[in-house]
Amino acid sequence: MRIAFIGLGVMGFPMAGHLACHDDFSVRVYNRSPAKADNWTQTHPGETGGRLPETVADADAVVTCVGADQDLRELYTEDDGIIANAPEGTLLLDHTTASASVTRELAELAATAGQSWVDAPVSGGQQGAEKGQLTIMCGGERAAFDRAQPVLNCYGKAVHYMGVVGSGQLTKMVNQVTVAGLLQGLSEGLHFAEEAGLDPASVVQAISGGAAQSWQMDNRAGTMIEGEYNHGFAVDWMRKDLGICLAEARNNGASLPVAALIDQFYGDVQNLGGGRWDTSALLERLRAHT
Repeated sequence: MRIAFIGLGVMGFPMAGHLACHDDFSVRVYNRSPAKADNWTQTHPGETGGRLPETVADADAVVTCVGADQDLRELYTEDDGIIANAPEGTLLLDHTTASASVTRELAELAATAGQSWVDAPVSGGQQGAEKGQLTIMCGGERAAFDRAQPVLNCYGKAVHYMGVVGSGQLTKMVNQVTVAGLLQGLSEGLHFAEEAGLDPASVVQAISGGAAQSWQMDNRAGTMIEGEYNHGFAVDWMRKDLGICLAEARNNGASLPVAALIDQFYGDVQNLGGGRWDTSALLERLRAHT
């Protein structure tokens, strides 16, 4: 399978690398900053495509992993973009966390060009991408998902088909709402322990075997206690994702009062200069207000 991989950020760079190491795939990469594509080819088997039209011109599958709705729309719909230049029959596989509305819009445009679409946002952060241990939530026609699975299995430990186009994005929204709530709860618990004069590490050890246990507690409590926030998914990106969640909730009638409040709390973290800190930095907001 000839794969064009577009977007070599902290997630896309290692994901494309996993594909390039697979004997069944030949990988051609593209990034708006050409230096990243050149750097990728120095460390992985594969090639750069130069301009985007040439990158996708003979692809069997185009995989994208970029920043936000507008990036995605430009990438797919411009005259030198993916839909206009990829062949009929190409599988379009998008890992961007984006709105369900732009996903449906692009899937419809792709269908008119005879291309198939799978929205496949991921969870697991930079570490999950590097280790090939991502959770992937997919929407699209079942036949397109089946076709995408060999690609997804290269860097996904858990690959789930959620339903029609947009279902992957909606599932990722549920993920982000839940993660935000867990991190706020953990932050408040650790802050309470500190203010009460307890040893927070001992508290975590005591409660982590019970109902309070979570992935966030197991993997982030220790670094939060130490004030280390360089573990992947950034506050800036979480605010973008929560904005998508809140906009979708306004459309479908869901009530997300806690998510809306935590979105504001992440704004406070940004004001502390923590936009690039990871999402567990909610604790620093509480410490700053003490």
